[in-house]
Amino acid sequence: METVTDKFLRYISFETTSCEDSTTHPSNPLELELSKQLVKEMKAIGIADASLDENGYVMGTIPSNIDRDVPVLGFIAHVDTSPDASGKDVKPQIIPDYDGSDIPLRGVPGLALKVSEFPELLDYKGKTLITTDGTTLLGADDKAGVAEIMTVAEYLYLHPEVKHGTIKIGFTPDEEIGCGVDFFDVKKFGADYAYTMDGGAVGELEYENFNAASAKIHIQGRNIHPGYAKGKMINAMHVGMELVQLLPASQRPEYTDHYEGFFHLTSFNGTVEEASMSWIIRDHDRALFEQKKALMEAAVSYVNNIYGEIVKLELRDQYYNMREMVEPHMHIIDKAVKAMEMAGVVPKVQPIRGGTDGARLSFMGLPCPNIFAGGLNFHGKMEFVPVESMEKAVEVVKNLIFLFSGQ
Repeated sequence: METVTDKFLRYISFETTSCEDSTTHPSNPLELELSKQLVKEMKAIGIADASLDENGYVMGTIPSNIDRDVPVLGFIAHVDTSPDASGKDVKPQIIPDYDGSDIPLRGVPGLALKVSEFPELLDYKGKTLITTDGTTLLGADDKAGVAEIMTVAEYLYLHPEVKHGTIKIGFTPDEEIGCGVDFFDVKKFGADYAYTMDGGAVGELEYENFNAASAKIHIQGRNIHPGYAKGKMINAMHVGMELVQLLPASQRPEYTDHYEGFFHLTSFNGTVEEASMSWIIRDHDRALFEQKKALMEAAVSYVNNIYGEIVKLELRDQYYNMREMVEPHMHIIDKAVKAMEMAGVVPKVQPIRGGTDGARLSFMGLPCPNIFAGGLNFHGKMEFVPVESMEKAVEVVKNLIFLFSGQ
C-alpha cells in the first residue's frame, strides 16, 4: 500500500492553479488532469462508481459492510491550488529529522524558511518536512487533503475486516476562487454529514468561517497631455488611491486577527486613463459584514460625487458563516473532537480566517465542518507540510469512520 506521502508527491506534480478571470468550470482545464487521475486510482482500488462529471467534480462510494443503518459519511477536498503563486513544475524538498534550523529554498538563492520569521517551525523538530524550492507554492492546500482521503479509501479496500458504514468521497475544482461547489450536486453525493479535509496545522477543527464578498471596481479616468492637464485630467490611479484611503487602514488583513474582519486589496492595475481594483471583504459577524459592504458602497459613491460617475462597483457575496448550519448538528463536532483525541491529537476548535467548500455545502443542506490537513503557510513559496501531520489526519479520518459506524 502506498503511503500518504507517496500520493501527495504524485498529486502536487499536477498543475492545477485555478483562474479567477475564467468563465468556465472548472476555471482551468488542467485541473481535470488530476481529477482524471483520481478517478483512475479510485477504480483501481475498487470504487466502482468513481466518476468525473462535466463540471469537474469527482465522486465515489465505498459501500457499507455492516448490517445496520448508520449515517452516510462524506469526505471532501479540492484539487485546485491558489492563483496567488505558481503551481507549475513544483519541486518539493524533503527534510527528514528536521533540526530546527533555517531551511534554504534552493530554487531561489538566498531565500529560506527562517525560524525568526516562522517560529512555528520549531514545533516540528524531529519531523520530516516537505517544503517548496522557492519557485512555486507546494500545493498542500489542498492536495494534502486529497492524499489523506485517498489513503483511507485504499486502506478500507485492503482491509475488508474493518467495519464501516457507507462512505462518500468528493473532490472539487476551483475552491480557491470561491466557486468550488457552484455545481456540486448534494443529492447525488448522498451523504448525511461530511468533513472537508482542508485545514492547516494538526488539531485544527473549524465550524465557523468568514462571511465573504468580492468587490471589483473599474475606474474610468480622463487622460490629457500633462502639460495642458489642469482642470481637465482625471488620473484613474489617483482616484483609486483616494478610494483606498476612504477605507479603514486598521481593517486590513495585516492588522487583524481572530474574529476581526478586513478589507483586502488583492490587485490594483491601471493607467491614467483607466484602472481596476479587486477586493475581498470578510467578517465572521453577519451584521459587521453587511456594514463593511455598505462602507465600500459609500466610498464609491463619495468618489463619484466628486468626479462624476466614473467608478463602477460590482459587489458579490461569495459564502456565509457555516456556524448557524452546523450548530444544530453538534454531534459531528463532538465526534471530530473524539476522533482527534483517539489519535493523540489535541483539538483546536477555532474560527477559519477564510472559507472552505464546507461553508457553502452547509447552506446547501450538507453540514460540513473542516478538519486539519497538516499544511502551513498556504498560497505562497513558504508553504510546507510535515509528513507526520498528514499521517495524523489519516488516523483521524479512520477514527471518524469508526465512530460513525457505531463501533
